[in-house]
Amino acid sequence: MVHSPDAFKGAGLLLVDIQQRLAPAILGADHVIPRIAALLQEARRSNTPILATEQYSRGLGHTVAELRDRLAPEDVFEKIHFAATREPAFRDALNRHGRQRWIVAGMEAHVCVLQTVLGLLAAGVEVTLAGDAVASRVDLNRRLALARMARAGARISDTQRILGATG
Repeated sequence: MVHSPDAFKGAGLLLVDIQQRLAPAILGADHVIPRIAALLQEARRSNTPILATEQYSRGLGHTVAELRDRLAPEDVFEKIHFAATREPAFRDALNRHGRQRWIVAGMEAHVCVLQTVLGLLAAGVEVTLAGDAVASRVDLNRRLALARMARAGARISDTQRILGATG
């Protein structure tokens, strides 16, 4: 991958529900997780704020190990709502970072990713989805969710373009 010093300029990285017990059921998780890891690596390298969510971790487990080890515990938020933006601690973290642009990747596209992105957009936050780093159990659900998020105002890109961005 080409790394640009501007790939995450002024943005944050949000990872939605990439969890141990969910990932094995997700179509293409073995391709999605390495892309998410590349985004995470670049965000770390460029000192970009990173937030991650976990939906009901008692049932779905924590973030997959290959990503969890790269996340600061204070940047991982437990949630019970599909939309992370409905969780006060998550909203506080968003406000604390003060970023108006977030790059989003995660699982499941048509549930938690969709609801979180719609919540961010409603709050006036600009969203870029790493479309090849967003997945669902069924690809049709993923494609429909990406289309809905695009119609709502999210930009859809891909990991390589995000990492190779020049501004």
